[in-house]
Amino acid sequence: MRELLRVPRGERIDLASYDAAATPGGPAGKAAGLAATSALGPRLAGLQERLYASSTAGDRRRVLLVLQGMDTSGKGGTVKHVIGLFNPSGCRIRAFKAPTQEERNHPFLWRITKALPEAGEIGIFDRSHYEDVLIARVRELVPRPQLEGRYDQINGFEKSLADDGVTLVKVFLHISYEEQRSRLLERLDNPAKHWKFNVGDIEERALWPAYQEAYEHALERCSTDEAPWYLVPADRKWYRNWAISRLLLEHLEALDPTYPPGDFDVAESRRRLLAS
Repeated sequence: MRELLRVPRGERIDLASYDAAATPGGPAGKAAGLAATSALGPRLAGLQERLYASSTAGDRRRVLLVLQGMDTSGKGGTVKHVIGLFNPSGCRIRAFKAPTQEERNHPFLWRITKALPEAGEIGIFDRSHYEDVLIARVRELVPRPQLEGRYDQINGFEKSLADDGVTLVKVFLHISYEEQRSRLLERLDNPAKHWKFNVGDIEERALWPAYQEAYEHALERCSTDEAPWYLVPADRKWYRNWAISRLLLEHLEALDPTYPPGDFDVAESRRRLLAS
């Protein structure tokens, strides 16, 4: 899936050319997809345990899943359904909202650095440092020359993370304009989901072309060997969850963490325990 969903490096990206309802490499239908995702759970949990265990012996490696996408693309749903396959005690989840006054007083990567996973953990970012080249670009919050410099800063930052043992899995959840309308209507039609609706979402839809262009630019500028972008079609929730689960599985399998050996005499400890 890593090769299938990876955004091509050094090429122009046209999001309109990607079908948001496609299921590349996926199971044959929703029922099969749900079953396949569930079946991945034990393998993911086992690898997570090995990753955490290896950190107790000094292994600094960890995983950071970065989720970006338009409103209703499923960032929160991914956290609920995919990260639910892991042991929550080994996960560090952070949702980034509009920066606070304290955060605005620091460089834009400051708040990101404070939220990074520790050794052995799986970190999940619901939005991320990319907001500072997405909203900032669409809303013209910073001068264009300063904005352009941020892409290079992000690439340098992500390379430093990779060099320090962080495996970055950056996922762009690609939802269609029509599907977003449908999901927003679901929130309006269900009183239990009114808390998730913001009238500003309607205004943001008017900026859809500008956001698509901003995402295209970010995907082009910041898909590197150390931190590639993966484009996951997100109109079908079951496929989104399965694809991200598979991406995480492949990255964890590539790390192949191992349980550290005991630093004690197993036979002697067993003898003493039986004699107690």
